[in-house]
Parts: sequence; C-alpha cells; structure tokens
Amino acid sequence: MADASARIGFLGAGKMATALARAWLTAGLVHRDGIAASDPVAAARESFEKETGIAATSDNKSVATRCDVLILAVKPQSMAALLTEIQPAATSRHLVISIAAGVTLTALASQLPQCRLIRVMPNTPCLVGASASAFAPAPTATPQDIDLVNRLLKAVGLAFQLPEKLLDAVTGLSGSGPAYIFVLIEALSDGGVRMGLPRDVATALAAQTVLGSAKLLLETGLHPATLKDMVASPGGTTIAGLQALERGGFRAALIDAVEAATNRSAELGANK
Repeated sequence: MADASARIGFLGAGKMATALARAWLTAGLVHRDGIAASDPVAAARESFEKETGIAATSDNKSVATRCDVLILAVKPQSMAALLTEIQPAATSRHLVISIAAGVTLTALASQLPQCRLIRVMPNTPCLVGASASAFAPAPTATPQDIDLVNRLLKAVGLAFQLPEKLLDAVTGLSGSGPAYIFVLIEALSDGGVRMGLPRDVATALAAQTVLGSAKLLLETGLHPATLKDMVASPGGTTIAGLQALERGGFRAALIDAVEAATNRSAELGANK
C-alpha cells in the first residue's frame, strides 16, 4: 500500500488520471475503496468508471473533502477554475499533486497556500508500468510526502526528483515523447508495408524493435551511439539507412519537437 491511511482523490478523470489509477490498482499500491474521482464531463466519468471500477462524481469539492491526497489532473487551462472551486475545502492535511503541464508551484500556492504541494510530470505508459516521470516538491512538502510520490511513480516506471525549472523540459521530452514514438512506429510500419510486409507484421516488428532497443539501452547502460555503432557495420544496410535519416533531418526534427513542446509548456505556465 502507498499509505494505508491516505485516500487519493483524482480531480479530473481523463486519460492520465485513468492510467495512473489503473496502474496503482494493478501494482497493489491502493485499493478501490481508497480512490475517489471527479470530473464535470460525463463521458470522462463513464470512461474512468469502466476502466477502473471506481465510481466518479461531478462534485470536485466533495472529493477534496473526503480525500487526503489530491491529484490535480485537469488541463492547464482549467486549473485556475478548479483551484477556486476546491479552495474552501483545502486544508493543511492535504497533499496536492499536480500533473498539469506548465502550472507552477507558485501558481498552485497562490490559491492553495495551506496545502503541501508537489508538481509531477508523468506520461501515459504508466498504464503498462513503464512510465518516465519527474517531480518537484514545494518547500511545504514533507519528506514523507516526497517518499510517497516517489513510491507511487516508481511503482509504474522510472521517476526522478528534479528542480522545478527542469519540468518543462521533462514535459517536452517524456511527457510528449510517447506521441513522437508512436509516429516513429507508424512510420517504420509504413516503410515495412512499402517494402511488402503485411501491416500487422510490420507494426508488430516496429513496436518490438523500439521496445527491445530501449530495454537494451537501459539494461546495458551503454551510450546510444555505442549501441548504434554495434548495429552499423561498414558498408552495410544499417549505415545506408542512417544516411537516409540524416538526409531527412531526423535528429534535428526530434530535437525541435522537444524544444517546441518545452516552450509550449512554459507558455501554458506563464498564462496562468
């Protein structure tokens, strides 16, 4: 159990909240009776209930009142309204964890000054226990709060405690990164189909290649360039493919994607 006495409330029951709730249930960190959720959108509530088996309400304030740990899982544009709504119910007993991109600890503290705060950037692979997350605690967070968040995140993947100023970069890299990888897998599959492979086979080969390559890198600890060189033999097929990637600006496009998403995260925070 993450904390036998803590009840976790999701304010916002969308895809990320659903992924986290399912992952923590699967990992045995919490029981269904230890989770509550709210969302003003009926479709989101219905999806959350279907995926987790936990009833969701439209009343954010009631969830805040009943729970000790609050996960703020709304879009950044909706955060100010949510904080205003729950502020009367928020007390010093609450640990508030925000997973909204760009919303700073300062912005959270301005409306929830009595709460202990931690800002988190997870990603959707938490649903399969393979998240890449980072978190930044406010000075109000206790060592026990930090330990709880660390355990919750590490139960579903990798987690790093970082200075808050780096969380926008985490958003641009691992927060948005799954979408980049899905495009990569789709493009590799398209290449396989172009060369005559059946679509289902091409997609499975592409996805397994990404999975296996990532596993090899993490488990060996070798630099990506070293592993690349192990595949690229002189005058062979791989170096020909790498040349085509370089001609297409593959590296620069990925770097630009991380930079653009990082800058957008910072913009969202500045607009709060």
